[in-house]
Order: sequence, then structure tokens, then C-alpha cells
Amino acid sequence: MYIRIKFLMCRQGYILLCLIFSIGVLSGQTTENEIFENIEKTGGVLFAYPESEIGNQSMVPKGYKPFYLSHFGRHGSRYLASDSDYKAVLDEFSNAAHFNKLTPLGADVLSRMNQIWEEAQGRGGDLSPLGLKQMRSIAERMHLSYPEIFEDSLIISARSTLVPRCILSMDAFCEKLKELNPKHQISREASNKYMSYLNFHTKEAVAFRSEINTWRKDLQEFEKKKIAPERLMNSLFNDSTYIIKKLNSISLMKGLYEIAGGMQNMDLKLSLYDIFTREELFNLWQCKNYKLYIEYANAGQNGGIMMPNAKNVLINILDSANEVIEKKKNGATFRFAHDGNIIPLAMLLHLDNCYNVSSNPDEYYKAWSDFKVAPMAGNIQIVFFRNKDSGDIIVKFLLHEKETIIPVIKSELKPPFYRWSEVKQYYESLLEKYNVAVSN
Repeated sequence: MYIRIKFLMCRQGYILLCLIFSIGVLSGQTTENEIFENIEKTGGVLFAYPESEIGNQSMVPKGYKPFYLSHFGRHGSRYLASDSDYKAVLDEFSNAAHFNKLTPLGADVLSRMNQIWEEAQGRGGDLSPLGLKQMRSIAERMHLSYPEIFEDSLIISARSTLVPRCILSMDAFCEKLKELNPKHQISREASNKYMSYLNFHTKEAVAFRSEINTWRKDLQEFEKKKIAPERLMNSLFNDSTYIIKKLNSISLMKGLYEIAGGMQNMDLKLSLYDIFTREELFNLWQCKNYKLYIEYANAGQNGGIMMPNAKNVLINILDSANEVIEKKKNGATFRFAHDGNIIPLAMLLHLDNCYNVSSNPDEYYKAWSDFKVAPMAGNIQIVFFRNKDSGDIIVKFLLHEKETIIPVIKSELKPPFYRWSEVKQYYESLLEKYNVAVSN
């Protein structure tokens, strides 16, 4: 049984609106077979941008032409968050080698780790060369897909969080647009002024993530059930006593898993996936997905308190669109932030399969999957089309450049198109429920 929940407000000021129970399979739910069709998906939010999955675009209704594009994107591919994510694992293997405690496979992994460290050292959290390429490619496809939008008189703004990988992502993206049309005037800023909507988290959300004796205990129990490091450790180290006394096996297994997932974002053509079994990878990914689902998405255990994390950026999306519409010009608004920002935005926008609710940890991945919502360079695009005769405006939503739907918004238009008036009214009603004054 799965649960779909719609929230007005709940937990610490937010009131639950309704529960809808449904028996059966959630639309678009993730399966184990799907994940292993591309093993790199087990990297979760380390999954490199799924460019190969971009499909064809639907034909725009007759009489409508694109004039505005609103974008929110995660930075491009990066190295693991910290140098220590690599060094801690490398040190364990180096120490074991010093005492002759490595198996032949363990010695081979040490050799690979030395090569990985040679590239990654000093680059913890940095945008990788692949990340730059992703940003340029997304910008180019956008420019080519909507030539009517990107005219000389275009009103373009680009905003980024203060983190270097986001700033560099913004610059790579904008520079590609200027290469395609040097006349583009793009206002680029990375400032505290915009952090209130680019990287906003409510006090309730921050407090919930910090709680120790609630959901974290459940996660620890889940990890105990799912993570079994014995086989892996015995394949890498030749002394069971050394393993017991000198290693934190679970921590080391998780560290190796993170590095394995992150390799797809580096130029180095190496892999660590071969040291894991399929079951081990699937279980490790479930644990990672569990944590992100609780901390940023719509897991039943958090009571829906993560949705308001995106309320400020939703206000910015509505205000920016209104500004361009009122000026009757073409425009584009680009925003660059992080996985912890795009996840709640996709949820609050109610993009298909981005806001599902489950309270069963064993089936979290069926309701919500991190690599589908926030891969590296993941992005949400809202494309606006105007009928020049009637002035009517319609929109469509793209998630990672793939057309998607908003199931809660019913429209007489054929998906993926919606009337802007209906979309705006729905989102304004959500903001009113979060006690946000909406200007018209």
C-alpha cells in the first residue's frame, strides 16, 4: 500500500489536509532492474546528467510561440564534497598494505585509489571538467530549441549561490549563450541578496534534520538491516582479526560506495563497481536514498515540512514571469543552486513523481528516487508560449530537459501544456497555505 498525501500545513504550524490511500503500483515507480540498466544510477545524486534520456519535444499548439524561459538548475558534475572522502579510504588501504593485510583484489583497489587521489586531491567539492561540458550543452540545446526566445532584445538574468561550483556552472552556461549570440546582455550575480530564495531552508526543516532520537535511529536500524560488509571486507583484506580490530567495516564500505558513484563525474576512466555485488549496491543506494528522502523530500516521517523550503524560489519564479509578461518582451531567468534546493522545488511544483509520499522504508525507493530528481546538472525549465492574436499564455514543464506533467493541475489542453492562468492560480493557492502574501 502506498500513500499519497496532500498538505496544507502540518508539523509545527503545518496542518495536514488529506490522506489518499492507494493500493498497487505508483506511477513511474523505480525498480531494481531499471537501476541496473545503468549501474551509475546507484550513485544517487552523484549520477551524472542523463543526457541520453532526453526525448523529443511535443508539438506546440497552433498559434503559440515561446517567449520566456524560467530555469532552476543544480550545478554540474563535481568531485566528492571533501578531499577527506577520498583520503580516508585511501589511508585505510595504505595502512593495510604496510602490514601486508591486502588480498590481490585489495592491492588492486589500492592502486586504483592512488590514481583517483592523484586527480581528486585538492578538488573536493569542485566542479569537474564534465560539469562544465554539461552546463554548456544544456545552454546550447536550450538556445537551439527555442530560437524565438533568444532574440537580441532578450531580458536575461542569471543568479547563483555563493559556492564556487555553482558560480562556475552559471558562467559556463552563460558564456555558451553569448557564444551563440554575442549580443546577449546577461546580468550575472552570486550574492547573499539572492540566497533567501536560492538556498532557503525553514527553521522547522533545519531542526528536523538535526534531531537525533527520531528518524536517525530508524535510519540506523535500516542500515543495519541492509548493509552487510563482511563479504566485501574479506575480498579486500586477508586477515579477519585485522578487519575486526582495525577497520570500521561499514564506514569503509560506504566510503568505497561513494567513490564508486562519484567516478562517473571524473575524467579518469576507472571504476570500483566491480568490487560490489548487485545486492550490495542496491542496498547501499537504498540507504542513501532513504536519508535524502527524509531530509529534503516528502517522506511520511517528516510530515511534509520540506515543501516550504521552496516557497521563496516559487515566489521568485512567479514574480519574474509576471515581470516579463507585463513588459511584453522575451526573457529568460536562470538560477543555479544545489540538490537540496531542486528537490523541494520539484516537490512544491508537484512535478510528476517528485512529491510522492511513503512511510514504508523498504519501499521509499518506489515512491521517490534521488537520481531521478537531482542528478548532477539536474534542472527544471518552465517554457512560456504566447498566442499573438489572443494574448493567451500557456506553459510546459521540463525536468532534466524531458517533458513532464503536473498531475494535480487539470487542464483541457493536451499534456504537457497548461494554461499559465491555471498554473499561477494553483501555485498562489499553495503559497497562501504557507502564510505567504502573494502580490498580483
